[in-house]
Amino acid sequence: MTQIQMLGPAASNTVAGYELSEREREQLVALTRRLTGPGHPLIDSSEWLGAALAASSLMPRTLLATLRAFRHDPGRDGVLLLRNLPVVAGDPLPPTPSVPHSVERVPTTAASVITSLMLQLGEVISFRSEKNGALVQNVVPVPGREESQSNAGSVLLELHVENAFHDNRPDYVGLLCIREDPTGDAKLCTSSVRRALPLLSEEARRVLAEPRFLTEPPPSFGGLDSVRSAHPVLLGDPEDPNVLVDFAATHPLDDPAKAAMAELRDAFVETMTAHRLRVGDFAVVDNRVAVHGRTSFVPRYDGADRWLERVYAHLDNRRSRVDRKGGGAVLD
Repeated sequence: MTQIQMLGPAASNTVAGYELSEREREQLVALTRRLTGPGHPLIDSSEWLGAALAASSLMPRTLLATLRAFRHDPGRDGVLLLRNLPVVAGDPLPPTPSVPHSVERVPTTAASVITSLMLQLGEVISFRSEKNGALVQNVVPVPGREESQSNAGSVLLELHVENAFHDNRPDYVGLLCIREDPTGDAKLCTSSVRRALPLLSEEARRVLAEPRFLTEPPPSFGGLDSVRSAHPVLLGDPEDPNVLVDFAATHPLDDPAKAAMAELRDAFVETMTAHRLRVGDFAVVDNRVAVHGRTSFVPRYDGADRWLERVYAHLDNRRSRVDRKGGGAVLD
């Protein structure tokens, strides 16, 4: 696994990554032909997911090893970056979608690639209240939602754990760049609790490990009114904890909790890395140890705006069985 130098405040940091050779890229294109084209079932069907799982095991060996190593240990940054992935095969790229709740239902090269990659990290999942439970979701700016703290907005998106309010939130968030931001302003920002923890005071660590915080669902869940009980922000081993926070939706319950959460945000910002994703870049965020967000940008709504595809995965399909009706991939 190579180390890719990234842009951003933490300019000296590197993040685990791998750039595919042209031969490996062509191998992926060939694999996607097993999943795309007339006669194939839709993405959200169990038949298509089964075919994607079978195809994913045939990916180039070095790519499989890279994914496996990241699953074993996400490193200090909790982020993996793959480059030179195919997003189209022959056909021209359509305009960037600009409608609310945009998703992919018909298998494409990009949807096949991102799903196959995520299936090597865990089980692909989605949430019924978010984009109608679609497994492959478009992250695009939407007119009228510029101020939204969601994937449809274009203001600064606060650092957050994906779907932090949910007991069965994803373990991994995968983001594949289909079209880069023409302005260059929109950047994926990531920060890891493994880097931030040494900057915290003992008092902040103690308070953050206590159930003194509440988290609301994000706007992408369509106004879902479901706040889980009070929870800690740092969970597990005090020396290497998981993190559970959304700085736009997590609310401290007292003044010491407010101060500790502000200290944590400062530590995340100080150790943050900003990634300018280009076409064919695929970023995986370990949703247990890393938070992510996005810098602000100005969309043009001309069909050429930034376009990412997003897929979630979790490690333990049995853990979420109670939330998956019929044992499918969609969680309630």
